Amino acid sequence: MKYIVEIKKKIRRNLWKLPAKIQAGFFMLVKDLQKTGPVVKQWHNFSTLGKNKYHCHLSYSWVACWSYEGKNIIIEVYYVGSRENAPY
Repeated sequence: MKYIVEIKKKIRRNLWKLPAKIQAGFFMLVKDLQKTGPVVKQWHNFSTLGKNKYHCHLSYSWVACWSYEGKNIIIEVYYVGSRENAPY
């Protein structure tokens, strides 16, 4: 099954502000989410943030957060940025 990954509009507008290495890591994460679904345990510091919410580190200082609706195959990425400002 292939999952649909939706990236919030605010994140799409601000992706270019991230360092190139972090952007590349984010797009690799999106590909993994599309292929395997919301649980990507192979990513650094992957963990759940609550019911159907997850996060992982793109590097030491950068994280991505996403949510998943169990009945749908849509994964929504709602945060990519520094871990100091992460919504958890």
